Amino acid sequence: MPQQPSTDLTVAILAGGLSHEREVSLRSGRRVAGVLRDKGLNVEVLDVDAELLPRLREVAPDVVWPLLHGSTGEDGSLQNLLDLLGLPYVGTGAASCRLASHKPVAKSLLRAAGLATPDYAALPQSLFREVGARAVLGAIEHRLGMPLVIKPASGGSALGVTVVQTAEELPEAMVACFAYGDQALIESAVTGTEVAVSVVDLGDGPRALPPVEIVTDGPYDYDARYNAGRSEYFVPARLDEVQMRTVSDLAVAVHTTLGLRHLSRTDIILDDAGTAWFLDVNVAPGMTETSLFPQAAQADQTDVDELYVAIVRAALGD
Repeated sequence: MPQQPSTDLTVAILAGGLSHEREVSLRSGRRVAGVLRDKGLNVEVLDVDAELLPRLREVAPDVVWPLLHGSTGEDGSLQNLLDLLGLPYVGTGAASCRLASHKPVAKSLLRAAGLATPDYAALPQSLFREVGARAVLGAIEHRLGMPLVIKPASGGSALGVTVVQTAEELPEAMVACFAYGDQALIESAVTGTEVAVSVVDLGDGPRALPPVEIVTDGPYDYDARYNAGRSEYFVPARLDEVQMRTVSDLAVAVHTTLGLRHLSRTDIILDDAGTAWFLDVNVAPGMTETSLFPQAAQADQTDVDELYVAIVRAALGD
């Protein structure tokens, strides 16, 4: 039986917004709201629109849980606003959000810390117009070779991401990428086992949850992530003890190096030589029915609902 609502703790969940990931955000928000309500917390789900600030004043939450994915939800903008309002919130602070959400910046910092990440170039759309697309594409092919992964420099849910096998596929991939952002990350493709490792930090240091292995019918794109049937998940991942430790250590190192807080999820490729390659990190992991953080938490053999409450209370204590 769900507990009766407790009046001593009110949580405002921010979901929706205007990014391409609005629907995913709404699904995440509804799911987390249901869990917290079942555990006896007062919960209000608020959209990020012109009514947000009046609604926040009306609700007067003890803690805010931002569950917006992409753009203002993960680039530090919303976190800066909550700082201005003096509201405690779940997740990484504004400065570290800016570092983590911009993929080329995150990769640069992690590489400087000695962590493995594929070779890459980050190029704005304007450069292709100024220098000439043909010349730029030729330089990409010459320096990075094939295959490549083309993705927006910011954003998530695999929107605008294309795996390119030949030079002929590059122009179309760039067009698809620039539909979701003005800067592209062009990255050498790494093959191996794809895993996602979630990290939680409730105040006693970051801890990796069991890695989730992802096996997909085709590319792990938006459809494969959020519509059942395209992807198969193995939790924990089918790795040996050394491999498990390798990917878990990388995720914790990413969390620590970038100064993340409360929770994160790192996407990794483990190659046949045993090297774990950093691909991306999410400071506001999806919480939908098919999302990877909830699957990892379930496999951790802890009470997932209690974990979400503990995350809220950790944010209240910071």
